[in-house]
Amino acid sequence: MSSHPMRESHLIARVGWLRAAVLGANDGLISTSSLIVGVASASPDRQSILIAGLAGLAAGAMAMAAGEYVSVSSQADTEAADLAKESRELRDFPAAELAELTAIWQSRGLEPTLAAEVAKQLTAHGALETHLRDELGMTEISAANPVQAAVTSAICFSSGALLPLLVAMAVPANQAGPVVSAASVVLLAALGALSARVGGAPILRSMLRVTFWGAMAMAVTAAVGAVFGTVV
Repeated sequence: MSSHPMRESHLIARVGWLRAAVLGANDGLISTSSLIVGVASASPDRQSILIAGLAGLAAGAMAMAAGEYVSVSSQADTEAADLAKESRELRDFPAAELAELTAIWQSRGLEPTLAAEVAKQLTAHGALETHLRDELGMTEISAANPVQAAVTSAICFSSGALLPLLVAMAVPANQAGPVVSAASVVLLAALGALSARVGGAPILRSMLRVTFWGAMAMAVTAAVGAVFGTVV
């Protein structure tokens, strides 16, 4: 008979950094490749293409970092406010909070007597931690980390943006548009497969989802570049 491991590793523990990493890399790859394709469609000049790609990389990385930091900081502020509120309620209304916790366990299927005993023991073990987890759904896994999210997003955006930029540098300027588009679709499929693998999601669905929207973005920017390039 096989023994069950004492500690289990669950994929949900990766959600925080995985979301920021996938979002950053996807955004970097799609936005920079789209920018390169749009500029190449308007004016197939190597210098213009590379400057646009570098500017997109720098601006996008900073924007991702700032956006993630502000967004996750807002989440952290909300969590802190809930923590303070729950602390006050436990201090001022302990009986009401115990009854609330008992009701939560009853709603999960426990009999009233057992639910009351579970609530009493959990409260004695750690009232605040128990209410944060069972009442508000807050755990260490889900806790917001603004700095981690910002740094991860910036690094991953830069990594994703660098790939189409390197492709554009390696090919003649008049071929940058189609070659970067094709390479980006392949890279997006690989990124979708990798993120699905790490997150335990269906690989094919993730690949199709990310390549479809990436191809759409590049097609739109290529059309805009061609139209405005012709007009100019």
